[in-house]
Amino acid sequence: MNHEQKQGASRRTFLASSAAWLPAGLSLHAAGSGAIRVGVIGCGGRGEAAAMNAMRAGKDVRIVALADILRDRCEEKRTSLKLKFPDQVDVPDDRIFTGFQAYRHVIEASDAVIIANAAKFHPLHLKAAVEAGKHAFVEKPHAIDPAGIRMVEEACRLARQKRLCVVSGLQSRYHPGYIETMEKVHAGLIGEIVAIQETWLRPPYVIRQRRPRQKELEFQAANQYHFHWLSGDDVPQTLIHNLDRSSWALGNAAPLRCWGMGGRSTLKGEEFGSVFDHHAVVYEFPRGVRVYAFCRTIDNCYNENSSLIFGAKGRCDLLNLRITGQTNWSSAQPPSKNNAYDLEHVALFEAIRSGKPLNNGDYMVRSTRIAVMGQLACYTGQALTWERVEQSNFYYPPRPEEVHDNSEPPVWPQPDGTYPVFTPGISRLL
Repeated sequence: MNHEQKQGASRRTFLASSAAWLPAGLSLHAAGSGAIRVGVIGCGGRGEAAAMNAMRAGKDVRIVALADILRDRCEEKRTSLKLKFPDQVDVPDDRIFTGFQAYRHVIEASDAVIIANAAKFHPLHLKAAVEAGKHAFVEKPHAIDPAGIRMVEEACRLARQKRLCVVSGLQSRYHPGYIETMEKVHAGLIGEIVAIQETWLRPPYVIRQRRPRQKELEFQAANQYHFHWLSGDDVPQTLIHNLDRSSWALGNAAPLRCWGMGGRSTLKGEEFGSVFDHHAVVYEFPRGVRVYAFCRTIDNCYNENSSLIFGAKGRCDLLNLRITGQTNWSSAQPPSKNNAYDLEHVALFEAIRSGKPLNNGDYMVRSTRIAVMGQLACYTGQALTWERVEQSNFYYPPRPEEVHDNSEPPVWPQPDGTYPVFTPGISRLL
């Protein structure tokens, strides 16, 4: 049994014992001798949600510091969290931090950090947390370019050496229903996998309008999902969940190469920044398996989120926990998220309490690289091999450590107010 199989087996045992009580907001163990101090880097919706997931993992979890590019967003989230968890939020004014160096102060004030800001900075902030001896929960995507992935890989390696926890926001791996269904796939219920279709089609999300007299850098940072140099665009930002599930289904495999297409067809305003609004990527995996992956963020269109695994003997609809074909099977569990967002934090804080480090670095690095590979293929129109992306030092400028409060952003609006986007067949990135 390899490292990831052992990790998966122990996680399944843990989830089986914990799932029943989670909705009641209890914890596996009573609080220890002291609180676990948690700082939140990034106070958007995901940062707030992750803070709540953390506090539901035990009464000993305390939110003690907040950071964001906008102070009012920190204050708003502090108020909201305090109303829901009055005994677990202790964030005085002097532990609210703003600006691009705010992460340093959060790390200093905390035992563990939630990294949920613009994905460009996830590698740098994870590295800083691990070097400071702090545990980390890192939202997806864990990086947006090959250079960032390498930094994440190094940070996870250092975390293992220092016996620190690093837990990924790819919460599918903690979903009891997905785990059960994937075990059926791995046991051969649908036969040998021949193809996988991954789809996430939806309207645009988290759109923020420009504030009066707002600096260009601040506007882009506050609206980070719509700027490629901050979010990495929609394949790493959204489709990474689906791609992680495909890799998992294929025994944590990596693709040999991929090619794709995408562009901007509908989104026109300045608030939509420099990202594409549709992508399609074809990944070629070992044994001739192809993964067909699609994402789109356009209003008034057909929407779907699915992971469909096709085998020689049947088909698995993973998100609905169902297998059809020569053998028909359905999980008794509801096909909801089943508290996976909570369960990943339960696992993290139980590992911290027990002193038995949990490190998701293997699949968080692999799945991030799969997503980044697909995005670069769409941007350039070129077929890319796994080795080429793995060995590349490419990054979207500037480097994260070079960004400060008075930096000039790397993209600016054109005369019509819109931002330039990459052009497949013309843009050269690697």
